[in-house]
Amino acid sequence: MRSTMMDYPLTVTALMRHGLTWYGDAEVGTFTGETTRGTSYRDLARRVARLAGALRSLGITGDQRVGTFQWNNQEHLEAYLAVPSMGAVLHTLNIRLFPDQLIYVANHAEDEVVIVDASLVTALAKVLPRLTTVRHVLVTGGPDVDTAPLQGAGPAIHSYEELLAAEPDSFDWPDDLDERSAAAMCYSSGTTGNPKGVVYSHRSVYLHSMSACMGDRMALSAGDRLLPIVPMFHANAWGMPYAAVMAGASLVMPDRFLQAEPLARLIAEQRPTVSGAVPTIWIDLLNHIRANATDVSSLRMILAGGSAVPVSLMQQLEREFGVRIIQAWGMTETSPLASIAWPPPGAEGESAWRYRSTQGRLISGVEGRLSGEGDALLPNDGGSVGEIEVRGPWITGSYYREDSAEKFHDGWLRTGDVGTIDADGFLTLTDRAKDVIKSGGEWISSVDLENALMGHPDVIEAAVVGVPDEKWQERPLATVVLREGADVTPDKLREYLAARMARWQLPERWSIISEVPKTSVGKFDKKRIRKDYAEGMLDVLRVD
Repeated sequence: MRSTMMDYPLTVTALMRHGLTWYGDAEVGTFTGETTRGTSYRDLARRVARLAGALRSLGITGDQRVGTFQWNNQEHLEAYLAVPSMGAVLHTLNIRLFPDQLIYVANHAEDEVVIVDASLVTALAKVLPRLTTVRHVLVTGGPDVDTAPLQGAGPAIHSYEELLAAEPDSFDWPDDLDERSAAAMCYSSGTTGNPKGVVYSHRSVYLHSMSACMGDRMALSAGDRLLPIVPMFHANAWGMPYAAVMAGASLVMPDRFLQAEPLARLIAEQRPTVSGAVPTIWIDLLNHIRANATDVSSLRMILAGGSAVPVSLMQQLEREFGVRIIQAWGMTETSPLASIAWPPPGAEGESAWRYRSTQGRLISGVEGRLSGEGDALLPNDGGSVGEIEVRGPWITGSYYREDSAEKFHDGWLRTGDVGTIDADGFLTLTDRAKDVIKSGGEWISSVDLENALMGHPDVIEAAVVGVPDEKWQERPLATVVLREGADVTPDKLREYLAARMARWQLPERWSIISEVPKTSVGKFDKKRIRKDYAEGMLDVLRVD
């Protein structure tokens, strides 16, 4: 027996049409560093149509790839909506990749058009001659933008605004797009080898957006103002722009002003209700608003992920400023939302904090399981430790143009994250598989050590890696960033840890550094730390 329901395709086109039509008074604002320029969703719809027309005039007639080399701003949102909705494929280029990686992903995806922010022209010019498939470059900004660095590289260079001005306010959006066809793609920022391409379908984007709007996720509505700080080139900004348009929520875009001081001003002036970024952003913001009285009370919740969120950070921001951080977990391959740490009903006090310190409960639409030695499945008992595997409608089942069979197990994605799952579906990650410290046959969690260290009042950041040890195979090295004026020593930090961790897990090697190196998406770059240690670049103190 078949249902009587319409076979209505779940597409970005449908999502866009709904949000921009019925929530025309919603706004998208872009911070300029001093003021915020903005437009309504009603006027945004006209610009999105004009962009689609401009791309059509440049020969984008099917599922060709359109790359973006942009910050979080209105023009990037226009591409987010226009490119997939016309049937092409949006490819967000990570502006922080090393040049060789950037060249690789643009050529591997076969980008034909690149939309570049005016402030990034020089950066793109350095690699443009080696982007072999790019035929056109669209430069955002006004008529005074200097495009000279791009000239002569091969592709035709266009003014974004002049192209849009030549097009009508409407576009014949297709109604027959296959919901399983490609809508967008991102490349994972792998620490070894070339980045791997993940291709999102219209269906996966639509379902992920619906999920993100749910009450036990971000609970987005037309009354919200969403500030996506996580880059739009990183896993589609965790799906927040699409979710906002679906819900009719306004968007506040930070553009390139991602430091604590301008972000604090933006929050105080534009009054966002929801935001999302990696923990390091919130650590910096917390320190800034402590020193500079700033009203951040409009924020009802912050979504944080990308790396483990220190409980101390969550507690300090909530107790001192009334802003709640909710930890979430996911990855490029999971679109990315896979779990979120809302405590269950009835959990209060320390019980609630135990739940909030995890990576959260698996959300509806995502199944998870634990895989152990020899791919044996382990019980969800909160104690068994194994690799997290997931599957679902917004989980990738392969990589673009790459045979990576080792990344999948009987139709499940091997995430590379190691941890536990309890009987209620809450994940607790103990490490990335490559970062687990194997000492004398026992595992030490670098994440646990980092969280404990960052609970010390004089520690701003801490990253722990495993380094070779003749006796134990590996031992932890703690690299620590201290507050200005702090006089705490590694001996005292080790004593502090001794009250919270088993003594055999305590690091003997310590290095006080000015800043923890970060990857292109703001995570701790542990590969760089291990390399610096191996090459003798760190000043290491031994404390036994």
